[in-house]
Amino acid sequence: MKDTNVYHVPLHYRISRFFMKPTFRGLFHILGSVKISGKENILYGKPYVVAMNHVSIFDPPFVGAFWPEQLEIIGAADVFDKPGQGLVLKGYGVIPVHRGDYDRALLTKIIHILKSGLPLLIAPEGGRSHVPAMRRAMPGVGYIIEQTGVPVIPTALVGTTEDFWQRARHGGRPHLEMRIGRPALTGRDADVLGRGRRLVVALAEGGQGQRECGDRAGEDAGGEGTAVSMGHGDSS
Repeated sequence: MKDTNVYHVPLHYRISRFFMKPTFRGLFHILGSVKISGKENILYGKPYVVAMNHVSIFDPPFVGAFWPEQLEIIGAADVFDKPGQGLVLKGYGVIPVHRGDYDRALLTKIIHILKSGLPLLIAPEGGRSHVPAMRRAMPGVGYIIEQTGVPVIPTALVGTTEDFWQRARHGGRPHLEMRIGRPALTGRDADVLGRGRRLVVALAEGGQGQRECGDRAGEDAGGEGTAVSMGHGDSS
């Protein structure tokens, strides 16, 4: 008998993602100069939440294209009605969420996804901030983390601003970067999402921010050598 509590990615989404991921990787490589760092921090084959800063519409496809594993993604329902964007979201199998509304069925589905061993991409702010800084996380995100107990992988995006397309169209090949930090473990304390947000901000700042990020991660784990590893950047 089929276990209804286990989430299975529909076959047509798995097929479409097989083609969409390399297509978008190629597009980003053509339009910009791509750098990915910290892939050694990914918990391959395990459930986790990827918490990213969300500045523009380019963020989810950029992460989805270059993340080594297939991510389940939640996105604003109103974007599904927009030409172009909606087609991409529907083709990938993005899960629509109505911002500001309590949706018990959606929360249950997201929890099932994580408990089924699949990774999930979220923007803790619940939408685009339009600026590099992060806003306060939506309460529903904290509920998901609390119910599943999965680690949060802070991921900072640099260069995916609203003017990316204008800069790229004029041949500027703007710098695009994804910085993946070490996981914030839920077993440490109740504020794992808050720590994840702080780590994303630190990663996005770079330089001094990266050192602060490492210091915070070390404090969270009792100083057991858990400074955030940025790894060697690549563009794969």
